[in-house]
Amino acid sequence: MAATTTPLTIEDFERLPYEQTQNCELVDGELVPVSGNNPEHNEIRDLLIELSRPVVRKQGLGKVLAEQEYDFDGNADAPDVSFFGPAKLPLLERKKRVQRFVPDLAIEIASPSDLFEDLLRKKERYRRCGVREVWILSPESREVFVFSDRGDRILRENEDLSSELLPGLKLRVGDLFQAD
Repeated sequence: MAATTTPLTIEDFERLPYEQTQNCELVDGELVPVSGNNPEHNEIRDLLIELSRPVVRKQGLGKVLAEQEYDFDGNADAPDVSFFGPAKLPLLERKKRVQRFVPDLAIEIASPSDLFEDLLRKKERYRRCGVREVWILSPESREVFVFSDRGDRILRENEDLSSELLPGLKLRVGDLFQAD
């Protein structure tokens, strides 16, 4: 008789040593490897943080974080960049690895090893759990896929990316994919 394993919970995931969970997310009770970040990915993530944080701070809009894990209905996922508004600031537990709320905006940057279908499944989970807006950035096609209550759209290189969640932030899509 084959042994069955008990699915991991968020609490179990938080107790595991970092070495065991590094580059992993918790999906349906199992550790799932996620691709490591390459310099292109990191530059795009860092640029998004660099451009959005001053807007968020100046207007008191909330908080922008990189690679923060959240509880998406028992799954621990870490969007590359996330934003949440001031109403969720009291929910932030600085000592916990996985936050017990979901961000208002989740941004994923596709890596060469990512399957787009996997990113779309992740987007569906995010939206089902209450994320108001999800961006998927594709360095390969130089496009941004935006999913929100206002509708889904694809933005190309010469179009501007903005969000009602971050008033005052407007980025030309092509600029996100320019190397320093």
